[in-house]
Amino acid sequence: MNEVPPRQTPTEGATFTHADIARVMELLPHRYPMLMIDRVLNMIPATSAEGVKNVTINEPFFQGHFPGHPVMPGVLIVEAMAQTAGALVMHTLGSGVGAKVVYFMTIDKCRFRQPVLPGDQLRIPVKVVRSRGPVWKFTGEARVDGALVAEAEYSAMIVDVKDPAP
Repeated sequence: MNEVPPRQTPTEGATFTHADIARVMELLPHRYPMLMIDRVLNMIPATSAEGVKNVTINEPFFQGHFPGHPVMPGVLIVEAMAQTAGALVMHTLGSGVGAKVVYFMTIDKCRFRQPVLPGDQLRIPVKVVRSRGPVWKFTGEARVDGALVAEAEYSAMIVDVKDPAP
């Protein structure tokens, strides 16, 4: 597994924050088996973050994708990018925003470069391209051992939850 990278110097006024799995679950409504990130590193509010996903053979999707040749589905890699961005948005908005969720709106320029296998660790750097009101646009990558395995541009909308679950 890759070591956690050293902290970098944040831009003026920005601070780095790391989120372990407990904090990720505070930021996102996703739960097993749809929670696709294990932690988030180097969150700079409204700017960037890096998600981490430890891919294990225990993942339920490996039972059918593909028996005898397990490969992480590309759509779930993109979901991990989106969840990293969602955690960044919720961290940026802070605890005073009430019950909100982040919904996908678009996925553009998505490319898959090589398969992701059990035992791999996905590193998922995402960057905010812009935010206008409730709509945010991002670029994201997925890397294994430094090699680019997937990339995409995507946007999401922050939506109020009418009836949040307990």
